[in-house]
Amino acid sequence: MTLVPVATDRQSAVRLLACIDAGSKSVADQSWGVDVVAVLHGQAKLQALDFWMRNPDYLANELMNEFEKNGDTALIQLAEQIFESREPDLRRLPMIRYHFGAFEPLDNALAILRATGLIKVRRVGMPGKIREHLYLLTSRGRSSMNELASAAPEIAWYKDRANVVVAIAGDVGGKVLKDRQYLQQEYASTELKHLIAPVTDRVRARLKQIQQGIKI
Repeated sequence: MTLVPVATDRQSAVRLLACIDAGSKSVADQSWGVDVVAVLHGQAKLQALDFWMRNPDYLANELMNEFEKNGDTALIQLAEQIFESREPDLRRLPMIRYHFGAFEPLDNALAILRATGLIKVRRVGMPGKIREHLYLLTSRGRSSMNELASAAPEIAWYKDRANVVVAIAGDVGGKVLKDRQYLQQEYASTELKHLIAPVTDRVRARLKQIQQGIKI
């Protein structure tokens, strides 16, 4: 039986904090509270960002897509680094495919962040008809992310990688990001309620082909 790697709630809390810190938009006033510095809109967006954090091979493929658009060889070098450091093997945390794409309950990890005052969560709508989740990053959350990243290389990886993921995602909503992820055949063909299949071998071969073409 193949063992599926699973993150602890604390590890997931750090990963989600990194995503919220990197992906949230700064607020210009105190409408969300005096301690709120930025807001990330939408559970679907947070789940989509988290998917690329948890699946380095899918992220490497997106880096190559961006390279083909703008020719920035730094993107290829980062993709190469992902494979050289064996991230698809060592850092992959698979997610289950549901009707609307990759999903994992976030409540336990978010509860840790909320209990320590690093984020707040607001829901737009009524019970049973929630239209949107808002993830409010507090000043304590931002400073804690920076302090932890400065003190621990492992935490710094989460912060750096979240910045890459957010740059790849661009300024679009969660549905658009999930639609992008569905363009990968392995993702789209995964049966409902099954773990989304990796793309490691295919993406590694694609990287090699690109490197040969540009002689990196």
